[in-house]
Order: sequence, then structure tokens, then C-alpha cells
Amino acid sequence: MKSFVYETMYILRPDLIDEQVGQAIAKYQDLLREQGAYDIQVQNLGKRRLAYDIQKYREGTYVQMNYQGPGQQIAVLERAMRLSEDVIRYLTIKQEVTIDKVPAREPELELQES
Repeated sequence: MKSFVYETMYILRPDLIDEQVGQAIAKYQDLLREQGAYDIQVQNLGKRRLAYDIQKYREGTYVQMNYQGPGQQIAVLERAMRLSEDVIRYLTIKQEVTIDKVPAREPELELQES
């Protein structure tokens, strides 16, 4: 199965204390691991003002996760976020990763003179 690189950004309610934010981050990180994702990197970007009100909130705690996986974990993760009252918005994108191809070296032929 081919793996792709994904980025999920989600916004938590601003009234959550640091311990609850940590629990939410750990919950989604564990969920990804259970679904086969790996190389998970999490950044808690902290509380920021929203561009517009979302569910009557003017602020939110932003969290960004970058990870690799087969792709089937996205539906499970987004379903868990949709059902959670702590998450007010989320978005997952597939990142375009460019891998530079290294030209194959031609085998060096040694000419032996007899």
C-alpha cells in the first residue's frame, strides 16, 4: 500500500485548559497510530483570534499535525473530530512531496588489454 504525506489542522475550543488540550492532541495522535499512520509530528500553535466567529467563538487553539499513512486513516480521524465537541473546525490536505530522482550511474566498463 502506498503512503502519502498529510497535514491536518484543527481548532479546539478556547475555553479548554492546557491539560484538556494535551489530552485532545494525544487522543488524535493515538487514533492515527492505530490506523497505521507514522512519522507523526504535532505542533500546538496556541490560542489565536479567528477571522470570523465559529460556533460563537472568537478565538481557538490551533493544532497542526503532519503525518504519513495509507489514506484510510483520514475518514476515521475526521469522524472522531466531527463528533467531538472540543473541535470547532478541522481540515486535512494531502501534501505534494517532490522526490528528486538521482540519475542511475552507468556501470563502468574496464577495458583490459591483453
